[in-house]
Order: sequence, then structure tokens, then C-alpha cells
Amino acid sequence: MALAFAEDTVAAALACGRVRDVVVVTDDPDAAVSLAALGARIVPDPPGGGLNDALAHGARTVRAGRPGARVAALNADLPALRPAELARVLAVAGQFPRAFLADAAEIGTTFLSASPGTELEPAFGGASRRRHLSSGAVEIRLAGVDSVRRDVDTGRDLAAALALGVGPRTAARWVRAAG
Repeated sequence: MALAFAEDTVAAALACGRVRDVVVVTDDPDAAVSLAALGARIVPDPPGGGLNDALAHGARTVRAGRPGARVAALNADLPALRPAELARVLAVAGQFPRAFLADAAEIGTTFLSASPGTELEPAFGGASRRRHLSSGAVEIRLAGVDSVRRDVDTGRDLAAALALGVGPRTAARWVRAAG
């Protein structure tokens, strides 16, 4: 299921008109092949660094080629992600040096962005909403972007994502798993 979530997340992000490219930091060979086939650029994960180091590495990689780029980190477990909702989040985030969007539970974070010349400073995992607030990032409070907030950590989260309408890869995998 996790790979299907990531595939639908990447496909939706690439379909968003405000997204120039998607960089995926991973050492998982299956994920790398599958996500590259969708159009993502794959960057090897730095050894032993964990999620936040991987996200910072991805941002540095993007800026190595485009120093003036605005960068954003997005959870890979957003199977109901809609490109139009992501575009709205990106538009609002662009007004601030660093901005984030809390998850549906308002505990974690699903999206973090940084303007050119500003470090991303990711602090994902657990109660990341509080950490991103404490770090000076601006919280985006925007109605109608449920698909960008709906990450999947539990069975209840998956049910909520399914109710929103997941992407085709997650839907197909769900049918096989439930069948």
C-alpha cells in the first residue's frame, strides 16, 4: 500500500501546474523504478540520516541545480492528493519565507516550503506541527485542501482517504487487499 500511496502522491504533484519537478529521496529500488517511471527525479538517500535529513538533502539537491528555487517537502502518504488543492497550498505558501500545512489531526505536518535563500529546516515526524511553528514557519490555515492534509498513518486515516477518493494506484491496491 505504501508504494501505491507514494505513486498517487507523486502523480498528483506532477499534475499540479505550480510544480516544476518532483524529487524523491529514496534508496528503495522498487520505489525508485516506479516513481521514476512517473516522472520523478530519484536522489539516493544519505545513509542513516532519517526522514528530515533526507528532506534537507532533497532541497539541497534541487537548489544545487536551481539556486533560486522555492522548495517544498510533501509527505509520500497522501493517496487522495488533488493537484488543484496542492496548487492552492503552494500559492499561499509562496507568500512566506517558510510555511507548512498541518495534517488532518493537526498534530503532524504534511507540507513544508521555503523560499529562495531560506533553508527548509524540516522537522517532520510525530508532533511536527508544534516543531514547525516553534521554528518560525508560518502555518497555512486554508479551507478546502483536505487532500493535502490527509496523510495515512492508521486504518482510520486510510478510511478517510478512501472517502475523499484516492488515486488509481491506491484504489487498485485496496481492491486487491480487500478482495
